[in-house]
Amino acid sequence: MARLTVEDCLPHVDNRFHLVLVATKRARQIAMGAEPLVELDNDKPTVLALREISAGLVGPSILDETNDDFNMMPAAISENEIMQDI
Repeated sequence: MARLTVEDCLPHVDNRFHLVLVATKRARQIAMGAEPLVELDNDKPTVLALREISAGLVGPSILDETNDDFNMMPAAISENEIMQDI
């Protein structure tokens, strides 16, 4: 696969700083289990996110979505579970 550049993604976002925010949010979603919108091709979540942006599949509107990332994270250990282990 050809290398991605910032210029490949800029037509779909306002500027480089916005690109970082959009790519970060999408990469976290993918890392937490969201289905990629492009072929996997053995890429890491960050590269997948940038490929989705450069293809025009993901854009700044992703920043307006509610953040459900915390709902997918494992729950913290409760105090009762800690006390049972002692």
